Amino acid sequence: MPGCACTSGMASKLHQLQSKVVQASQFAAKHGCAYYKQLLEKNQQYIQQPPSVEKCNELSKQLFYTRLASLPGRYESFWKELDCIKQMWKNKPDIKVEDAGIAALFGIELYAWFCAGEIVGRGFTLTGYHV
Repeated sequence: MPGCACTSGMASKLHQLQSKVVQASQFAAKHGCAYYKQLLEKNQQYIQQPPSVEKCNELSKQLFYTRLASLPGRYESFWKELDCIKQMWKNKPDIKVEDAGIAALFGIELYAWFCAGEIVGRGFTLTGYHV
């Protein structure tokens, strides 16, 4: 049967995944409570009292509206940066090798993040086909 090898391979991968999930859950069950307590003790200053749904809702709204209020400043900073880049472009002959290198590295980094996003979007495959 032609489909048996593929099915057998998938079953083997499923079994490996199941065993890893079991190992992870055992580790979490064994060490999770201690880690949780340590994390809370270490970050006690960030815990709001009383810990209630109302307080969580209030903090959530504060975060949202604080972020919303920061948009004009971010918008202004963006246009300042863009103006700086336009000025550099107008004075191309005066650009230093270091500045050109930084710009090139930034472009390469953007391209790498784009490629990583594409790979993640395809389900962590390089070709788009699941083997």
